[in-house]
Amino acid sequence: MPHNVNVLTSRIIGAAIEVHRALGPGLLESAYHICLARELSLRSIPYKYKWPLPLMYKGVNVKKVYSVDLLTAESVVVEIKSIAGILPIHEAQLLTYMRLGNWPVGLLLNFNVVVLKSGICRRVLNLDE
Repeated sequence: MPHNVNVLTSRIIGAAIEVHRALGPGLLESAYHICLARELSLRSIPYKYKWPLPLMYKGVNVKKVYSVDLLTAESVVVEIKSIAGILPIHEAQLLTYMRLGNWPVGLLLNFNVVVLKSGICRRVLNLDE
């Protein structure tokens, strides 16, 4: 895993912590999407909002079916939740998005927690396999 991806994920987590400190838990996911995107901009972290997820099935390009919440620096997928708790299906969704997009790192951020650190799930794929 390149060092710069680790630095990038640390910067994204720092931005998310800032948003969580300012807003607290309990808001809709869409509010956290917009505020995290703003915080990423303020920190000069490049991102794409609601980026279309490439999906090919047996030679057919399935368009406009899914999108990732944020794609940062073309390499880190950020999925935002505001739920009671992260379930295995949420982690599986993140891993599927990473695999389909050929993105090595993913962050699942659940803002509906008292301390954001307990709502962070970081996953890494070995894309060379």
